[in-house]
Amino acid sequence: MEEYRLGELRHLLTTVFLSGFSEFLVKPVMTDVTVAAVCSGLNETCSLAVYLTGVEQVTVGLGTMVMMPVIGNLSDRYGIKTLLTLPMCLSILPPAILAYRRDTNFFYAFYITKILFDMVCQGTVDCLAHAYVAKNVCGRKRISMFGVLAGVRSISGVCATFSARLLPIASIFQVAAISFFFGLVYMRVFLKERLHDDDEDDCDEDDNTSGRNHHDGGDLTMLAEPILRDAPTKIHIVLNTKYSSLKDMVSLIKNSTILVQTLVVTFFATFAQSGMQSAFLYFLKARFGFNKNDFAELILLVTIIGSISQLFILPKLVSAIGERRVLSTGLLMDSVNAACLSVSWSAWVPYATTVLVPVTMFVMPSVCGIASRQVGPGEQGKVQGCISGVKSFSGVVAPFIYSPLTALFLSEKAPFYFPGFSLLCVTFSLMIGFFLSLLIRDVPSPSMNKAINNISREEA
Repeated sequence: MEEYRLGELRHLLTTVFLSGFSEFLVKPVMTDVTVAAVCSGLNETCSLAVYLTGVEQVTVGLGTMVMMPVIGNLSDRYGIKTLLTLPMCLSILPPAILAYRRDTNFFYAFYITKILFDMVCQGTVDCLAHAYVAKNVCGRKRISMFGVLAGVRSISGVCATFSARLLPIASIFQVAAISFFFGLVYMRVFLKERLHDDDEDDCDEDDNTSGRNHHDGGDLTMLAEPILRDAPTKIHIVLNTKYSSLKDMVSLIKNSTILVQTLVVTFFATFAQSGMQSAFLYFLKARFGFNKNDFAELILLVTIIGSISQLFILPKLVSAIGERRVLSTGLLMDSVNAACLSVSWSAWVPYATTVLVPVTMFVMPSVCGIASRQVGPGEQGKVQGCISGVKSFSGVVAPFIYSPLTALFLSEKAPFYFPGFSLLCVTFSLMIGFFLSLLIRDVPSPSMNKAINNISREEA
């Protein structure tokens, strides 16, 4: 296969940057805007604000849990560019509402609109971007490019957070809406559906060569791939277009133990991330009086460190120790980070724990890399949609636990004094994910490899 060039993905990366910039731009101010709109007096936080965030997570999670596998499946049939258009259009309106006014009535209009649109929009750009990379990049290059993709998104977070630190609140929402619009226009004009017409054949050839190298060279640090490529079930999944998205997902999952294990680890990792989103910013505001500028500075520091690590450290680390070990290491460091935050005794502790960020940022790129190598290029949309569906499901479940815990332990009615108790629960979820990640095999069993080779010889 022709040597892959990073420049070929520049239009996708630009689209991801503009979309990520809009999303990250509003994050540092949303806590202050929500509290100002729904909390009376001079309260630093209130239970209603926490519960509204939890309701949003649950509702959006239920929608995306259904929609992400459908969107991923449809992208394999009708094209990624087509499926990107609708969510990017819908994403423009919610920030435009708060750009106009931010009183209580307009906040609730924003809140309802955002929930309804995010049931389709949230995570769609990331899901389809991962599917696009997996379709156009083969073999060992995928994990590096997933890291680049995550790094570009982190860079968009750096730029957005720095802008949020300087811009007034009204301008923040105006710029976010404009960035979404330009991202949509740019994607429609410049993004190509496929980089090469013969990508699938080239990927198959590259994957076969990679598999032989694993056997002959004894390099067992990378997953042999793809374990479903030549199996009869793949032909059944691809050709039978009458199958629903759910049946497609089940057919893929039934034939790959590694994919099932990866999805279970994804659940616990994103369950913890959803809990962190529900609790962390409100914890900092109630415990240390953080405001928009403090949130922006902390997020800026995290995203700078994360983007550097994803762009430069992740590819080398994967080559040295393999995807599965990178995943386990990231989960372990993430649990240590959450444990330290749960017992924060001073405002400088959240800043100090950013030394762990370079490793914690490796979790999701590793998950996507492992999962993408279990199928061929023709099923990448389904696999990435399945991952996004699991992430959405965890986003539904997490608020039922973390929002009440956060509201309870930040109130005066807490059974005992531990403001960071919900963050400690995040630690437990990450530790479960860490132990489960240790069970993922680096290569499929010899019997599976033998079966795949026999099928390949018979078809030849």
